[in-house]
Amino acid sequence: MLIRPAVPGVQLDQWAVAHRDVIEEHLLASGAVLLRGSGITDPARFDAFMAALYPDLVAEHERSSPRHQVSGNVYTSTDHPADQSIFLHNEMSYSVRWPMRIGFCCVTAPATGGATPIAGTREVLDLLPVPVREEFARRGVRYVRNYGDGLGLPWQTSFHTDDRAEVERYCQENGLTAEWKDGDRLRTTRVAPAFARHPSTGETVWFNHATFFHVSTLEPTLRDALLADLGPYGVPTNSFYGDGEPIEPETLAILHAAYDRATVSFPWQEGDVLLLDNMLAAHGRAPFTGRRKVVVAMADPVEATYA
Repeated sequence: MLIRPAVPGVQLDQWAVAHRDVIEEHLLASGAVLLRGSGITDPARFDAFMAALYPDLVAEHERSSPRHQVSGNVYTSTDHPADQSIFLHNEMSYSVRWPMRIGFCCVTAPATGGATPIAGTREVLDLLPVPVREEFARRGVRYVRNYGDGLGLPWQTSFHTDDRAEVERYCQENGLTAEWKDGDRLRTTRVAPAFARHPSTGETVWFNHATFFHVSTLEPTLRDALLADLGPYGVPTNSFYGDGEPIEPETLAILHAAYDRATVSFPWQEGDVLLLDNMLAAHGRAPFTGRRKVVVAMADPVEATYA
């Protein structure tokens, strides 16, 4: 849903806060609302806008992407290299808690590329053949993450602590198995369903990191080198069926195709604000040139309710 002022003088951010019910109605219907011409081009103002719209802003936990804080509860969307794409995903769907609302703000538009493509999880689910759905419903997803190998994020950054005991406590309370390896390295494993129940609509949605965490989303040369050196359980992130068996290449091809077919995209303009229902819309990032600056804030944390 695209919302923009029809007459001069409208402060779109103020309008959105005053008409939050309209915003929420469209988010539950389509999963995404683009506020074009919001006038917000400053991270501090975006922080204030998000706090007014959603008082319960949240910090990231079990971080999987490099990013840094820019103002209050506002962060860079990612510090991933500009020449690389980021596959579509639902924020923190690998965890037992996640934000229901995500807001992106375009502070500086890129010279070329740099879109934040989105895909409705309803559409992704509808595009999956019944046998694929049934297999994931029966077996679930196993997430394996490795920290401290000089690749990906160190565990101190992801868990916001230098204390091993604190990491172990967090893992125990959040369904993770922690395994300490030589050289202060950590491997975590979690098995979770591939589907979750939306708390507002009650519907079952495709909600997981099975595709995003899988090595098939990596650039082929990098993927092959990592697998040759580290093996499938040693790469920074990877996903399997819940029983630990690999997800078949043909199934992964179906997953990739479903996301591709469900994806819509638009070029960023400075002052754009994109609001997402995190369970109904996955998001990614296209490669870009120029000085792209898109910031993000997350809100309305919920606990997992699995279908």
